[in-house]
Amino acid sequence: MNKVKVTFFPDNKTVEVERGTTILSAAISAGISVNSSCGGDGVCGRCKVILKSGNVYSQPTGRITLEERQKNIYLACLASIESDLEVEIPTTSRLDLRAESAQDTELRMKDLFSKAEEIEIPKPVLTEKLFAYLPLTTKIYLELPKPSLQDSVSDLDRIYRQIIMHQDIPIMQTGLANIRQLGELLRDSDWKVTVTLGRRNGTTEIVLIEPGNTSGRNYGVCFDIGTTTISGQLVDLNHKKVLGTMAAYNKQATFGSDVITRIIFAQKQDGLEKLHHAVIDGINQIIQDLIKEHSIDLNNLTAFVCSGNTTMTHLLLRIDPSNIRRDPYIPTANFVPVIRAAEAGIKINPRGLLWCVPGVASYVGGDITAGVLACNIDNEEDLSVLIDIGTNGEVVLGSREFLVSCAASAGPAFEGSGVSCGMRSSRGAIQKVKINNNKVSFETIGNDKARGICGSGYIDIIAELLHEKIMDKDGKLEPKKSDRVRDGEIDKEFVVAYKEEADAVADIVITEADIENIKRAKAAIYAAFATLTRHMDIKLSQIRKFFIAGGFGTSINIESAIKIGLLPNFPLERFIFMGNSSLIGARQALLSEQAANKAQDIAQKMSYLELSTESGYMDEYMAALFFPHTDFNQFNLRG
Repeated sequence: MNKVKVTFFPDNKTVEVERGTTILSAAISAGISVNSSCGGDGVCGRCKVILKSGNVYSQPTGRITLEERQKNIYLACLASIESDLEVEIPTTSRLDLRAESAQDTELRMKDLFSKAEEIEIPKPVLTEKLFAYLPLTTKIYLELPKPSLQDSVSDLDRIYRQIIMHQDIPIMQTGLANIRQLGELLRDSDWKVTVTLGRRNGTTEIVLIEPGNTSGRNYGVCFDIGTTTISGQLVDLNHKKVLGTMAAYNKQATFGSDVITRIIFAQKQDGLEKLHHAVIDGINQIIQDLIKEHSIDLNNLTAFVCSGNTTMTHLLLRIDPSNIRRDPYIPTANFVPVIRAAEAGIKINPRGLLWCVPGVASYVGGDITAGVLACNIDNEEDLSVLIDIGTNGEVVLGSREFLVSCAASAGPAFEGSGVSCGMRSSRGAIQKVKINNNKVSFETIGNDKARGICGSGYIDIIAELLHEKIMDKDGKLEPKKSDRVRDGEIDKEFVVAYKEEADAVADIVITEADIENIKRAKAAIYAAFATLTRHMDIKLSQIRKFFIAGGFGTSINIESAIKIGLLPNFPLERFIFMGNSSLIGARQALLSEQAANKAQDIAQKMSYLELSTESGYMDEYMAALFFPHTDFNQFNLRG
């Protein structure tokens, strides 16, 4: 018999799999999300599990110590199942993929605006006001004149004629499914119907025909599909009103924390299918939660607009992304036409429409196009920069004259992944930190007990450690400077919060490995910015606005970010927090055909600088592998 049973604790879930399957694969089959940022290659060491009973075969790895092996601890990705098993998955090896609550989202957005007021940084520009209102789908109630011998046009032409009386539409079409039911529907409804019109690739399509007057119920959703986090909003298309916002971890994280790892996984058997279903399952769950919360019929959800990096868009649409990582790094498509949402597996009205904001290149996608749209950079006379701090660090430099972009692989550290006590920006996350005379004070989101550290918290901690000389400029901790510095399992660590003052099973710490991860991430992002300005022969003094986007950027301390060398040393008034600019731009495109057309223009206008072939990028990166930088003059600091 080749089948074996695996029971996972504390979930108490049992799954039957083929003998030889890895514990990681069995966990995925059981619907349990295990932290495996390397995609199952055995190099990240984050999928440690405890074998309670049964037999496995595991390749030797330096990620498991002899002491851990004696305690029956294995890497789930390298442990092949040989018999029935009982396995415990500790908290440290789990991914929290639950959706963020509406309260947590509201807390983060409140913090975005309060932070702007606190240090007198401009608030985000409300660019929705710049675009004419015409959403992706609209509803029109029609009372059609009944046919007669004197008025004998066909049922379909009768609908077309009545629609044109309301709107100037040069090209109109409809599908065969609508035509087949039209005759009976019109007569049963006494010629009173509601027509849903969709803007589809230069034409207007009759998406749906319903009996009676349902014109007051038309909704859409917009999404930012990030590598780490998926964020969605439910929008009342009639009243231009956001009804609800929700976020959750991208379930693809189970297969790898970055886009390259996921592209590689997509080449495995059924890999593309698994990645595709992971993202659409997450999206569909958010949609279900939003419509349930607001008591909306799914059939009244007729439009879906999303933005995401190029890899995420490919995986959403189940398009092979393999060429994105192969020289010369060409995606299958940057501009994808409007399609039926059902074609991608998105569960809204079966005839509802889906549009993806267009991308620019393999590593600058629709999320950055949407960000530029939201910031209105392409209309600015002065030079502006948009920097999106996330798993991929994208930078756009430009004005109304030009737009040029680049991207650096920063990793997920700033989004709370890949670091020992990291978490996303949600309730209980340490987001602000002060260290004074060896005393640590901190604030958490929602003022709850600390559960972990989010990206902005890590920036503050490193800045404070540097200022207090507890950490040197290379990122090494100094035990003589603080009794909170101690030896950890692998390297030195600094205790941010003891478990007695936190909602945690162990002390919340930052390790030297965490610091190294963040140092490499900040170096990649700053080097991208420095390379782009140098390539365009732009002086820093010429840049007048610096837009900051990214899921964790709602509570970032600009001064701390400058101290560690993540952001350039500009006056604070030049910085503008945008929060999730990708989601803002997607919402604009959902609500306005003019905005959607503008997004297309931006993507066509924007050029792309490939950093892997740019000779000076590695020099800039190596120079930035220091806190704040090897060139102290850039930060007005003394060596």
